[in-house]
Amino acid sequence: MSKQYKIFGAELSPYSVKVRSYFRYKGISHKWLIRGPSNQKEYIKYAKIPIIPLVVSPSKEGFQDSTPIIDMMENLYPEPSVHPEDETLKFLSILLEEYADEWGNKHMFHYRWKAEIDQDSASRRIANMNLPLFIKIIPIVKQLFRSKVSKSIKQRMSNRLWVIGSNENTQRTIESSFHNLLALLQEHLKGRTYIFGERPSYADFALWGQIYNAWQDPTPNKFILDKYSGLLDWIKRMHNPDNNGAFEKWETLENTLYPILKTEVGGIFLPWSNAVTNAMNANKEEVSVKIKGQDYIHTIGGPQKYHVKSLKALKEKYNLINNKTNINKILNEIGCLENLL
Repeated sequence: MSKQYKIFGAELSPYSVKVRSYFRYKGISHKWLIRGPSNQKEYIKYAKIPIIPLVVSPSKEGFQDSTPIIDMMENLYPEPSVHPEDETLKFLSILLEEYADEWGNKHMFHYRWKAEIDQDSASRRIANMNLPLFIKIIPIVKQLFRSKVSKSIKQRMSNRLWVIGSNENTQRTIESSFHNLLALLQEHLKGRTYIFGERPSYADFALWGQIYNAWQDPTPNKFILDKYSGLLDWIKRMHNPDNNGAFEKWETLENTLYPILKTEVGGIFLPWSNAVTNAMNANKEEVSVKIKGQDYIHTIGGPQKYHVKSLKALKEKYNLINNKTNINKILNEIGCLENLL
């Protein structure tokens, strides 16, 4: 039996590259497979739902959803740990991972499918991944087929901005949030290799997956290069992250990590996440919440069910903390505590 894992994913999937970066860091033997027509039969065999990444274990079991995948692998390959030993720092990293997956994805998806230049770029790249091999070897047929598939992808995905709650009412909040995150993260990473010190954390993989994917698209690529070029070393480093030392203490992290936690997680993400959960539980078709004094309103539906499940899992991880004195003090200061109780 092969001891190698298989990761079915795509470069344009933030959750796929998140898992791949983790596997590389851990030195876990794996094969990266771009999901497409050539491996569709094998993918269907192990996938329970049509999403990536899909990880297939050496024992031929399929696993999906990036966070549970990393949690599972962390139990199997505990060293070097992606969690600080300190319970407070460990949960702050978990909190940022949740923020990245559930709110940071809005940044990436909004910019990818809002403007035509980004729609065209992404749809062409996705079309290339989905071309059958026999078409790829005939240039004129390849060009015609890619154009047709790309047009279909562009139309479908640009009409799905509602899935992440992007509309005329919310787009300013989403865009300003992304710029705020990039500016604060750039400041935090000055003289620092990774977010929590000299080795990558749970939070690094998730935040990087979203930011790296945005960086691949024309509009975010330009403003990252123009305004946030201090992030480029970290973006490149996270392709193959290394363990260069220890995690830091809260005392050395606080000055520049605190603003990210307060303005993004406490000020935006958790109020929104709780509002979605409450709206879904009340069978409402719309969520309305005040974010930084502004009404943030969007329709909700099936895709938001995962947010409810994910917030519940986050609260369960919070409840596992033995001594909550230190973490509760920080969570209260950054405006998160009431949304976790």
